Amino acid sequence: MGGKKSFLKQRLNMLLLVCLIPLTIMIVYLLLLMNRFSSRYDGIVSNITMANAYNLTFKEDMDYLMYIIVVNSERAEELVDTEQPYVMIEEAREDFRQLYDKADADYARNCLNGILKSLNSLEDRVEEIENDALVSGSYDENMERLDMNIRILTELIQDQIQRYIYYEATNLQALREEIRGDVVTALRMSVVVYTFILVGALLISRKITLDITQPIQRLCEVTRQAGKGDFAVRASEDSNNELAVLGSSFNRMVEEIGKLVEDIRVEQLNLRATELKLLQAQINPHFLYNTLDTIVWLAEAGKKEEVVWMVSTLSNFFRTTLSKGRDYITVREEESHIRSYLEIQQFRYRDILKYEIQIPAELDEFMILKLTLQPLVENALYHGIKNKRGLGHIRVTGELDGEKLVFRVWDDGIGMTQERLAQVRQMIRGEVQSEDQSSGFGLFNVWQRLQLNYGIEYGLEIDSLYGEWTESRVTIPAVTK
Repeated sequence: MGGKKSFLKQRLNMLLLVCLIPLTIMIVYLLLLMNRFSSRYDGIVSNITMANAYNLTFKEDMDYLMYIIVVNSERAEELVDTEQPYVMIEEAREDFRQLYDKADADYARNCLNGILKSLNSLEDRVEEIENDALVSGSYDENMERLDMNIRILTELIQDQIQRYIYYEATNLQALREEIRGDVVTALRMSVVVYTFILVGALLISRKITLDITQPIQRLCEVTRQAGKGDFAVRASEDSNNELAVLGSSFNRMVEEIGKLVEDIRVEQLNLRATELKLLQAQINPHFLYNTLDTIVWLAEAGKKEEVVWMVSTLSNFFRTTLSKGRDYITVREEESHIRSYLEIQQFRYRDILKYEIQIPAELDEFMILKLTLQPLVENALYHGIKNKRGLGHIRVTGELDGEKLVFRVWDDGIGMTQERLAQVRQMIRGEVQSEDQSSGFGLFNVWQRLQLNYGIEYGLEIDSLYGEWTESRVTIPAVTK
């Protein structure tokens, strides 16, 4: 394509960008939205799960351990681990401190701060009770402390945990509402983006379609005109894309076709002119006058049968010569034509001419270019037989050689020297002008017509031996009707 830009590639890339860029932005937005909601949801659920673990067991476990310590003060270390309350408080303090650090609202931080303070107070009360439980006579006082301090603090901690859980549950509900709202927004954005993609794709697709179909339609129109024979028509080359390259190539092709058609037309004119000259040559005034003189002489002599035969033969000769304007006739018709010619000439030159025609009947229906063999027979008579003394013979043969027909016109006339043979061969091919137009024109005419109608691989060949013989050989394709 040279330096021309790829029109189709540009348009298709634009269509791809119009579809992909908004769609990519929309997908990224939805992924970020989902990630944000997922992170917040996981955080809230994790907070509720952690807090709920203490809401369910912390109070009961703490109350039970402290009760065992108070009731069995002397055997407490045997029954329970007296360090377990401190471990539970420390674990709870670490977990709720983590929740405090992650809290993003004042209410949550206040709740968690209250829980942490209550845990500190609880730790102090546990220490006091454990120390006093070892003192005898403090059972009633320790039981009162258990009720007033431990159980009240654990109850307070549980209430604070429940308030925190309620707060997080409220956040979860708010998150659901926010998700619902964002989903509606995302749906609206999706509709807008889809509409944008659809409209953009339709507009660009229509533009691409028009940019392609309109030049193609114009190219089709000029192609139809060229098909009707108007080779002066030209396609538009005003764009800078693949279709312009196609139009330029079409223009060059039409120009070349126009030149070829003009060349063919000139060749056809030359061929018609040649055929006209050939017809004129065949209707030779001297041949016609001599034949008519012979007919007159026969009529004056009262030889009616010879007159009828001569007129009939002459009629057959000219009927084939004209052949209703056809260019191709059957081998049978061509044989009849040369037979009529030789019969007339033998009647006139009976003392010097004998002939034979050996064309198999199997060749009768093959087609041959009209007036192919008769000029060769005439040339054999006038330039071979008449230039020698005594009786001469002309033999016409034909054979099927594969997919070709080969015809030979042989005579035992004067023949040609090698120099004259070379000159005649050059005259046949039109390489030199013949000084004797009567001898060169007929052969050149036959060779040119064979070349124009059958191609350069077919044509006419001449061989001769001076004082002995001359043979003209015609090769044409074997074609039937």
